[in-house]
Amino acid sequence: MSFDNTSRQGGGFERQMYNVTDMNIKCADCGAAITELPFKPDPARVDSLRCRDCMRKFRDANPRPRNRY
Repeated sequence: MSFDNTSRQGGGFERQMYNVTDMNIKCADCGAAITELPFKPDPARVDSLRCRDCMRKFRDANPRPRNRY
């Protein structure tokens, strides 16, 4: 499972992706293999990582509160 290398809607931003295949990381929700991440994972916290699809579902179910200020 990998992430898009482009930002939302046409921006020229290239996100650096990290190959984590050798770490054998599995999604905490569905168990799918995670091969790329947009950040260097902390080895002590890899048990809580989610794949792209599960992270999208999590964000949809738990929207961030809007800043009122």
